[in-house]
Amino acid sequence: MGVSTSRPEPGVAVVTVDFPPVNALPVHGWYELADAVRAAGRDPGIHCVVLAAEGRGFNAGVDIKELQRDTAEGGHGALIGANRGCAEAFSAVYECEVPVVAAVHGFCLGGGIGLAGNADAIVASDDASFGLPELDRGALGAATHLARLVPQHLMRTLYYTSRTVTAAELRAHGSVWQVVPGARLRDTAVELACEIARKDGGLLRLAKAAINGIDPVDVRRSYRFEQGFTFEANLGGVADRIRDTFGTETGQGAGKP
Repeated sequence: MGVSTSRPEPGVAVVTVDFPPVNALPVHGWYELADAVRAAGRDPGIHCVVLAAEGRGFNAGVDIKELQRDTAEGGHGALIGANRGCAEAFSAVYECEVPVVAAVHGFCLGGGIGLAGNADAIVASDDASFGLPELDRGALGAATHLARLVPQHLMRTLYYTSRTVTAAELRAHGSVWQVVPGARLRDTAVELACEIARKDGGLLRLAKAAINGIDPVDVRRSYRFEQGFTFEANLGGVADRIRDTFGTETGQGAGKP
């Protein structure tokens, strides 16, 4: 349980997230993930990083129960920690010194969109689904990253409805490189990483910095802007009201994975 790093092939590091049962990360998990990705990118022997996960899905976002416990005790420490932790993890993927390939299976929700949306390439299993159920969970955010995966109007519709899209649909939009059976996901992602890793490491680092430098959106600043409205929703009480229904049969959070 937690975040681990392996090196299955020369020049390739695989950072694996494992927080059962659904990879809804607690505050410390986001920081662990950020640290692991940054460390892999700093390693001069690593030319490409694969971001993967164990269990039922790639990522289910933040640990809502952790937020609920903190709120019940009258604090906002978990909310602040989750927001900062997510920002660090998303930035670590985007700012990783070498390309990052996301290997996505099952559900990729909330914070998962932040991770996959900031990756350089995505390989997905044929059962993968992507979405932002934030409005059903008393939160906002990661529209910045969903907008990197789908066109603007589709992003808005998905955001407002909390609907998901399949890996095949994202491949049609050009944001997923390849869709494969689940049993082949890890190998396929590593194969792509190996192809990238065969390039000169120094030149790859320059290429990553150059591509980030011409990005039309400052993803860190854009996401932090969104998070301001998450705080407003919490201070206004609407977030707690919605979060209290999370996981109930009739509440808006009933669609949890």
